Amino acid sequence: MRAYVAAPLCEGARRELDRARGRAGEVKVRAVCLPPTRVGGRLDLAALGANARRATEDSAAVAYLGEPDPVATRFSLPILDEAGITLLQSSSGSGAMSQLLTAIGNSDTSSSLREALHESQR
Repeated sequence: MRAYVAAPLCEGARRELDRARGRAGEVKVRAVCLPPTRVGGRLDLAALGANARRATEDSAAVAYLGEPDPVATRFSLPILDEAGITLLQSSSGSGAMSQLLTAIGNSDTSSSLREALHESQR
């Protein structure tokens, strides 16, 4: 399974994933670091949309780890929701990845993990 991670959270998310040896129970998890969505301190909506769409095009994607930004959320959440990808927001990449790994570990992996995570976060 793959988690798509916003650029500012990537380092912390990868550290947490390394600590967990790349697994949540029996499920192998990989972090995909996304390009930055801020240019000169301003949010680039085209880049944000491209990042969200990239996650939706990956059948192994189960989550999108993003910063808690209301504008970014309003823009990317409908794209992610349409594909059933869970948006986890945190100012800490480590915290967001830890939350994801716990959610995966607590999910019923006999069905679609993407669906199970998405439903559990509603």
